[in-house]
Amino acid sequence: MATIFSKIAAGEIPSYKCAESDKFYAFLDINPVVKAHTLVIPRKEVDYIFDMDDDELAEFEVFAKKVAQAIRAAFPCKKVAQVVLGLEVNHAHIHLLPINTEGDVDFHKHVKLSDEEMKETAEKIWKEFKG
Repeated sequence: MATIFSKIAAGEIPSYKCAESDKFYAFLDINPVVKAHTLVIPRKEVDYIFDMDDDELAEFEVFAKKVAQAIRAAFPCKKVAQVVLGLEVNHAHIHLLPINTEGDVDFHKHVKLSDEEMKETAEKIWKEFKG
């Protein structure tokens, strides 16, 4: 059975797309910690990031780097944090969060953005990603 993330990457479930390639997909987290909080996933289902083959993991990180650069260009910040956690979805994923302080990475706090704000945010990241 396909994971929710596989269904999102396949377009079966709507998402706020930020970036994509034939192997990877990036979209806004629907319960963001900060504005532009993005999830990056491999299209191939793998439960645990460290179960990925070395080459796949390297490609995944390079794709995530490009997404992080697009986030930073679209939403100026000191850095884009990379967080790997999450037991709730059995599909490897990387959280990318634009931050100005380490305190910005608090998964107990969330921001509420309207559908329009989410669309605009995703479009800005997508534009920067596409270059």
